[in-house]
Amino acid sequence: MSVKLERLSQTLRDVFGDRIRSLVLDRGELTIEVAAAEYLRIVRKLRDHEELRFDQLIDISGLDYSAYGNAPWEGRRFASVAHLTSVRHNWRLRVRVFAEDDGFPVVDSVVDVWPSANWFERESFDLYGILYAGHPDLRRILTDYGFVGHPFRKDFPVSGYVEMRYDPEQGRVVYQPVTIEPRENTPRIVREENYGDVGHG
Repeated sequence: MSVKLERLSQTLRDVFGDRIRSLVLDRGELTIEVAAAEYLRIVRKLRDHEELRFDQLIDISGLDYSAYGNAPWEGRRFASVAHLTSVRHNWRLRVRVFAEDDGFPVVDSVVDVWPSANWFERESFDLYGILYAGHPDLRRILTDYGFVGHPFRKDFPVSGYVEMRYDPEQGRVVYQPVTIEPRENTPRIVREENYGDVGHG
């Protein structure tokens, strides 16, 4: 571990203590996991604390862990992950929070902390169905307004549920059930654990 990452890890432990559920360093990147109930308070402190100053939100992405690796996943299914940068300290950090309810995944919005979260949270909602409580305008951003389901969920069929076509008799676009047979285009490949490590291969 580099001196810089050691310092950041220790600072995070000092500031948050056991409010951090896990702290993992892998491939030179630091990830912390926090509880959904603590998420908003923790990200505010990550931004405002003098020794942290994570003033830039780079990205937010949704995750569906329902089929992870080669074994059944133990734990919550949906997570939201924020990627942060501290310009002052030249630090990067990944913050992961799991939604408590797999059937109705909700985590707090961080739009009030970093306004750039707006589009990222809308994308995560659209593609994964994760609801961001307190978001000022949570609506679909990539799929059609009448789209049913969330296409990045691992249980969403590759071909979707409906297809659209132009109907010349009606003079408009119509939706109908999918008429193509599901197929697997690419086999699923799970790499060995140390794939991509320096010196491996």
